[in-house]
Amino acid sequence: MDQPSGFLPPRFDPDHPVPPDQAGRSETSARPPGHVAGGAGPAARQARRRPVHPQGVEGFDRPVRFLPAGDRALVVEFGNEISPAIHARVRALTQALQVRPIPGVMEVVPTYRSVLVYFDPMQVAPAALEQGLLDLVRNREALQLPAPTVTVIPVCYGGEFGPDLPFVCEHTGLSADEVIRIHTGRDYLIYMLGFTPGFPYLGGMDERIAAPRLESPRTKIPAGSVGIAGKQTGVYPVESPGGWRIIGRTPIKLYDPYREPPALLEPGNYVRFRAVTRAEYEAIAEQVAAGTYRVEVVPKAAEH
Repeated sequence: MDQPSGFLPPRFDPDHPVPPDQAGRSETSARPPGHVAGGAGPAARQARRRPVHPQGVEGFDRPVRFLPAGDRALVVEFGNEISPAIHARVRALTQALQVRPIPGVMEVVPTYRSVLVYFDPMQVAPAALEQGLLDLVRNREALQLPAPTVTVIPVCYGGEFGPDLPFVCEHTGLSADEVIRIHTGRDYLIYMLGFTPGFPYLGGMDERIAAPRLESPRTKIPAGSVGIAGKQTGVYPVESPGGWRIIGRTPIKLYDPYREPPALLEPGNYVRFRAVTRAEYEAIAEQVAAGTYRVEVVPKAAEH
């Protein structure tokens, strides 16, 4: 998913991204051009257009936009691109709402470039909610974000676990060892979770191993499959359809409904892939099944 959506819908399909020019729009504004509910013509469209409130914030290169999403949700939009700087603002607001919750807020959904806030209109008015969110954004410096961590994910590459590794090699002109070395050679920022429970959208993949999606998606991809789609890489937490190029598989569970929390990964942290042999994979799988495997989580080293 090279250009993902900002907030509509809350679930994100890596094989069907929303075009960038529609990202972050409300349901009304995303309708086909010329469609106006209950009226027609420019005057009717203007009269029925939902308000968008841009607010300047010191230190930001563009205004923060507040977009209504129905009568029970509000979108706080920080930008229109995938970038660590915009994601840091998304993470800061999400964390601030946990530390200093606003009465009436029921759920918070962070995405690449925006935060969708569900609220109870019987407890908080939209205007009051918008002001409360703006205050949190403007006072972000007072918030101490937790230091990011790196979750190490063991992956057995190629063979039956990575049926598309030969294609990636042919497409990039690299050997299998080179693709694996590049794929395991950096830490990937977790921008958000979506599409299926616990699916991590990771940023920072080396473009040398970028590869197109499958022309025809598979109807079933095993849980733990590690894939590449365009300039992105990710892991399928549960068995599902998908069109990413599968290059390997991990034996650990990224999503377990009986675990607390169910999702292993969290936006704002990082993932590092570690290549393992088939024998190591099987050994880890046995530990996972027995409940004795401990996922390796290390502090994120400072970047210079």
